[in-house]
Amino acid sequence: MPRSLFEKIWDRHVVARRAGQVLLYVDRHIVHDGGFHARKDLAKRGLKVRRPQNTFGTPDHYVPTVSRNPADARAPEIRRMVEAYPASMKQLGIPHVLLGDERQGIVHIVGPELGITQPGMVLVCGDSHTSTHGALGALAFGMGQSENEHVLATQTLWQAPPKTLRIHVEGTRPAGVTAKDVILAVIAKIGAAGAVGHVIEYAGSTVRAMSVEERLTVCNMSIEAGARAGMVAPDDTTFQYLHGRPFAPKDFDAAVKFWKTLPSDADAVFDREISLSAATLEPMVTWGTSPENALPISSVVPGAPQRALDYMGLKEGVPLEGLPVDRVFIGSCTNSRIEDLRAAAKVARGRKVKVPAMVVPGSGLVKKQAEAEGLDKVFLEAGFEWRHAGCSMCVGMNGEIGRPQERIASTSNRNFEGRQGQGARTHLMSPAMAAAAAVHGFLVDVRKIS
Repeated sequence: MPRSLFEKIWDRHVVARRAGQVLLYVDRHIVHDGGFHARKDLAKRGLKVRRPQNTFGTPDHYVPTVSRNPADARAPEIRRMVEAYPASMKQLGIPHVLLGDERQGIVHIVGPELGITQPGMVLVCGDSHTSTHGALGALAFGMGQSENEHVLATQTLWQAPPKTLRIHVEGTRPAGVTAKDVILAVIAKIGAAGAVGHVIEYAGSTVRAMSVEERLTVCNMSIEAGARAGMVAPDDTTFQYLHGRPFAPKDFDAAVKFWKTLPSDADAVFDREISLSAATLEPMVTWGTSPENALPISSVVPGAPQRALDYMGLKEGVPLEGLPVDRVFIGSCTNSRIEDLRAAAKVARGRKVKVPAMVVPGSGLVKKQAEAEGLDKVFLEAGFEWRHAGCSMCVGMNGEIGRPQERIASTSNRNFEGRQGQGARTHLMSPAMAAAAAVHGFLVDVRKIS
């Protein structure tokens, strides 16, 4: 029978079955400093990591980005978590990088850029945005701490079979419309629960024309639509991206030959299909407390839900363009790759920030490349902070947060109440839009900036 990309990967990884669930073999398990409970419990039970060679660790969630020194963590408990990471990695024999290693960074940046993530794999991590890795043609999803421990001990995981949803995005993106705008438009269209119980495959000419880094942004926010995972079929763009990466297959030609069998068959059947025209899209910005509360920058604030308006300090009918901001954050596993930083630097070049703003590269390698290209100087001359790699203000676990009622233009993935600090008001947007907000002090349509 014809099969989808998801079905081809799923079927190859089924180890056993029971009522309503299958036991999946896991090819790659990426861990970070936030998974200390799972590793502690595993050690306490006297269990070993089943396949340490298939596991990889990098600290990201709790690490301070102002320096590489755990002592700069803003709270003692955060410092303890950062300091516990290398000891647990060594104790369990897990291959890993340390805080001072240039390969250190956000798990969802490090996996693809090192070639740890590959087409056809089942990849898991104790973080919801593991869906990011699906951009390379993998089945990748997040899990909780008990599941984390189960994978460490067995290299397998019980899962209920999800449904499939294919989202076609067709046409050429207008000027100023980025991958972030595409996924925000998708979420606004189907809702934050629109893909619950499904794995999304993104298809269509718009997606095929995207770079791998753009596809990573799209798949990253699949979870914001309620999906279990997001995927893009591997193609020549994928293969060129992976070639020469440190963890790429030694017999690369043989790997590519297999990877070419993975894309969905022409007559594969999906449980649902949705289409979107790229030509209709504009730069997007969120106005409420859910990623589904997204509108083109040319729009005005709608009238509901009232709770979101109250939290965000907004009133119906207020134009989004011109809305003052207090702080800008450019970073996160959604938008902190080199292409993101180039886009932000293009806007920042020759201008000065009007509000506090920071740029946090997704990894040490991204930081190194940006500095080689002189992007750090562009940001510093414009008045941005230039930080080290880490999750930073995306989730604020490391204490890097906004103040109550501060309005933050952010390139991250969630604008929930309190996500970036108690009472902080988050507006999600692309790196170029965030940089434009920083140098103007208010939300502005990036298409109007020459």
